[in-house]
Amino acid sequence: MTATAREQNSVVQLLESLKKAVPFTSGLVLTTVPRGGLQIAQPANAPEDLLKSYAKGFHASDKMSWQAILKHKAVRPLDVYSREEYASTPYFQELLQPQELKYAIALPLAAPVLEGYPGVVHVLRSEEDGDFTATEVHQLMTAVSHFDQSREKARQRNRGSGTPGRFEEQMPATHVCIVDARLRPHLGGAEFNALDSRLKQQAMEQAKRRMHQLNGHGFIGDRLQIADSHGDMWIFRLVTYKNYPALGEGPFVFFCLQPDVQDWGAVKPQDFHADEELARLIPAMKFMQENFSRGPTLVEISKMVHLSPFHFHRRFSELLGLTPKQFLLDCQIHQAKTDLLGRDKELATIAKECGFAHQSHFTSRFKQATGLTPTRWRRMVLRRQEESAN
Repeated sequence: MTATAREQNSVVQLLESLKKAVPFTSGLVLTTVPRGGLQIAQPANAPEDLLKSYAKGFHASDKMSWQAILKHKAVRPLDVYSREEYASTPYFQELLQPQELKYAIALPLAAPVLEGYPGVVHVLRSEEDGDFTATEVHQLMTAVSHFDQSREKARQRNRGSGTPGRFEEQMPATHVCIVDARLRPHLGGAEFNALDSRLKQQAMEQAKRRMHQLNGHGFIGDRLQIADSHGDMWIFRLVTYKNYPALGEGPFVFFCLQPDVQDWGAVKPQDFHADEELARLIPAMKFMQENFSRGPTLVEISKMVHLSPFHFHRRFSELLGLTPKQFLLDCQIHQAKTDLLGRDKELATIAKECGFAHQSHFTSRFKQATGLTPTRWRRMVLRRQEESAN
């Protein structure tokens, strides 16, 4: 791949690529994440105060970003704020004003870091540089479209076999669905409605339940496993916010389809240049993917990224939306599914090679993760493959 091609599909180089199309003073790349909400990903020199503010809740009031994502078009500040309220918004006071910036455009991104997780890029100018013209906005949108297309082509080349046992057409293009108190979708509605009917029904029942459990909590988040009508288990991170002003009034529920281990494997530390703490956790995921079969301890894993086991576990869970133990199990189950479909290994061999203590332990954990025993899961997948071929 040439240097030019790498620039086109690398989120690290996105801002520089856009500057070649239209000059601007500063930029910011954000992405939705599997734990719910938005995360600043680029650039490496993003202001520390802005990162802290965003993590503490600024993302919940960032109308610019969310409207660009929801409407899939370029958004200016006065498209979402009145002139009277704009000067008092966190967007103006915490993002623009400290950097002496005045003009801003938010542009939607299909999936800047993780597949299925949309994002947004903000391009910003000072007063002396002037506002963006309609022609410049069009040029920026064209450049963003080229980035999205290049990013998707690169993913297709590296995708491999995807999630073992799951048909590619099953997977929604957007892995995030957001519903309000009336269960009306604000993001990912079409993709969510196309899912298996049993899966969708159970998800909505869980959403209603979580909204009633909020009470005095600002938000709650947990891991949700739901079986579809075939018995195949889907894993979501379900995050419920009591208030999320950027999307509207009242509570909102985020359904985040958890990335496959291959999706996590495609993420690089530099993809999250803006957040050193999150970026430093990515090598730990790589280490677990490479060593899951021998069962590395939390002490060993945390040592890889120079953190105490306690701090590593807490930050890993908070920033990535799952625990290290859950990620290790995901790695084991992913490999076990691949081996089961290969049909050339005995269950005892698969159990041993995937790091389970013995075959009965493998069967127990596999059923816990998938809803089916290894043998029944393989039978289910093979039956569906035959039905699909006919």
